[in-house]
Amino acid sequence: MLLWTTFLLAFSALLPIINPVGSALIFLGLVGDVPPPLFRSLARRIAINNIIFLAIIELIGSLILRFFGISLPIIQLAGGLVITSIGWSLLNQKDAEGTTQSKQEEAEACDDKTKALEGKSFYPFTFPITSGPGTLVVTLTLSAHATRTTLLDYSLSHGGVFLAIVVISILCYFCYAYAPRLTRAISPGTVHGILRVMAFIVLSIGVQIMWNGFTALYSQLPAR
Repeated sequence: MLLWTTFLLAFSALLPIINPVGSALIFLGLVGDVPPPLFRSLARRIAINNIIFLAIIELIGSLILRFFGISLPIIQLAGGLVITSIGWSLLNQKDAEGTTQSKQEEAEACDDKTKALEGKSFYPFTFPITSGPGTLVVTLTLSAHATRTTLLDYSLSHGGVFLAIVVISILCYFCYAYAPRLTRAISPGTVHGILRVMAFIVLSIGVQIMWNGFTALYSQLPAR
């Protein structure tokens, strides 16, 4: 039960931020008119890179917190605030291009047109187009939130986060591999509606994580 609860939490938080559909539109614009096998080859590399990249962040997140002396309630409070802010901004976007536009700006800032497409499978196609700074913050927060006292609960909670990363990376693969078909099959209005629903879920998740952190900090205050 803990595995699937953590999976749903991580999946709901990461999906709107990674936004496979919006990222696929950016990917299509950068790659251009190339043969379908190249789309699939690049999509496979990006999906694998994304799994490894986020898994490393998720696994060493707790070590990073201990190294800098940051407690779990603090990272829950701060991370929940970030997730809430992201959910609020997504919820109030005027059109479906909001997340896509922010990713486009990141891509244009770091894209080197002189390199071959194969050399861009990690940078910038994986980072920051697929998983940008916002994704790293959310993954680090989920890693801290998944920390448990017993080894079994620890493994199940972190396993749920990792499973969510794998599933979303697979979604990215299909969206990237068939990006030309995707743009013809899904209308912008449909994408916008889905993102609005997911944005509200992200907002609620952020508030819940903030509350967990606040409750833990409040319980540590000396009694009067």
